[in-house]
Amino acid sequence: MSVVSAFLVPGNPLPVLKPAVPAWGDLAQAMRKAGLALAASRPDAVLVYSTQWIAVLDQLWITRRHTTGVHVDENWYEFGDLPFDIHADEKVAAACVEACPKNGVHARGVDYDGFPIDSGTIAVSGLLGIGGADRPLVIGSNNVYHNGEVTEKLAALARDCAAAQGKRVAVVGVGGLSGSVFRTEIDPATDHFASAEEDRWNRRVLKVMEEGDVEQLRKITPEYAGAARVDMGFKHLHWILGALDGAFRGAHVHGYGPLYGSGAAVVEFKI
Repeated sequence: MSVVSAFLVPGNPLPVLKPAVPAWGDLAQAMRKAGLALAASRPDAVLVYSTQWIAVLDQLWITRRHTTGVHVDENWYEFGDLPFDIHADEKVAAACVEACPKNGVHARGVDYDGFPIDSGTIAVSGLLGIGGADRPLVIGSNNVYHNGEVTEKLAALARDCAAAQGKRVAVVGVGGLSGSVFRTEIDPATDHFASAEEDRWNRRVLKVMEEGDVEQLRKITPEYAGAARVDMGFKHLHWILGALDGAFRGAHVHGYGPLYGSGAAVVEFKI
């Protein structure tokens, strides 16, 4: 199999913007540790799916080789800007665009200067140490009309397109766990989970991941998504499952904590 490593990481940019906040800094450090593991797996490219890159009409793939700029997050703009310098594997991305219609999915490549790459992809690229010329990204969008099944199909498609070019890949699903965010300003130093029940749900799901019980994980995911308001119904997990052909041996949780009330974890899957 061409997949050499797989990770679930939060896309919220707060660990990048304010790492001095204890809870957020811990997650930043966990992502750096995950980045070392990713680098050690020596991928030729990294398949990235971020819940924050929203698409509606088509499945989009970044086909521009090099994109730079400064991004301002639409939610956390008061905490600072996000400069980015991202290389994409345009050959694999172009193959994904071509392969999608054969799998019943309309697709389009994105290749223009100044395209607004999302906060999650930018934040993750910096903390994991990916997106450079040595580890370019294959970035697929989160089409709101695609369910988990379609998302898994797209991840498998991207993996196969890379394999056809003789490339080893790491897989990264970018998104959060429980989704309740504080609606009033808090002191970041006192950040905590908005709901004790959501915290319990997060921990339950992470434990199932650690045990490598994919059947149980699939069984409880729909209930978890509803009960804990999970980011985009946990489609970023489906991206990972699709790339791994629905199987992994277990997982290591590098970090878990709150991000302004919501849940976030840095998970490395054992494949």
